[in-house]
Amino acid sequence: MAAASGPDTAIEWPRKGSRPPRYGRHMPSALNRIAVVIEDDADIRNLIEAILGQAGFTCYATATGADGIAAIREHQPILTTLDISLPGIDGFEVARQIRSFSTTYIVMLSARDEEIDTLMGLDSGADDYLTKPFRPRELRARIEAMLRRYHTMAAVEEGRVLHSPGATAPPATAEPDPEVEDLDEESDTGWLRHNGLRINEDMWLCDLDGAPVELTRSEFDLLLAIMGGQRRVISKDTLALELRGDAARGGYVSDSDRRAVEVHMANLRRKLNDPVASPRYIETVRGVGYRLAEPQH
Repeated sequence: MAAASGPDTAIEWPRKGSRPPRYGRHMPSALNRIAVVIEDDADIRNLIEAILGQAGFTCYATATGADGIAAIREHQPILTTLDISLPGIDGFEVARQIRSFSTTYIVMLSARDEEIDTLMGLDSGADDYLTKPFRPRELRARIEAMLRRYHTMAAVEEGRVLHSPGATAPPATAEPDPEVEDLDEESDTGWLRHNGLRINEDMWLCDLDGAPVELTRSEFDLLLAIMGGQRRVISKDTLALELRGDAARGGYVSDSDRRAVEVHMANLRRKLNDPVASPRYIETVRGVGYRLAEPQH
């Protein structure tokens, strides 16, 4: 299909056999912008490389899941785009294998537009899901959101951000809840704690009763937001914006964004062995959002 012209067209795919130019592939940045593209269609692979190049990424492109996994092990990218329909190992299994050793931010790309496919993609370990055909600006927007999250993390590490961006500020007249345990007890070391669960944004660590918990970036960000908010309820819309890096700026939140939050939260709960019916860590406030469960003394 020919490339469409104009920024508002719904489909912008390359012509067969064409190769888009590569822009800004080595744009200077304090962030180590390395990406792996796993896509078996050469034209789409080239298009994605060009979009990532415009964002300043050095790209390593592969056509199979096995080669993609090897490239991630070798290059340790901060971003991976992953097609579902791959020869040999499908994208769902590739994502699961990647998650066994890497926290790279996975954007799953697929022509499958059923909700079940989106849920399966997120459940297998993807951080985001984009349906083909897509506008290049859509993928760029996802990349920019991911980069904003990284810049926020870098700012925290450099001491420029003092509080979790996911924490919802209490109203000016709010009184502290005496029943909530002091989550700032170890603020000098950056740890937030609740019922045996600890998380440290600066060190990107989480442990439960002394045992490490391996989380994806999206799961880590959600848990950090919930623990930073303490017993205040945080809405799904707020959490969706947090995952996009738009918490400070706001923006439109779709039903699919909210559903993605639900899927990531379900995966997080499974890793924490935290049942919805009797939560120890994350409590669902039906129709509103989430907050920390009651402290257990």
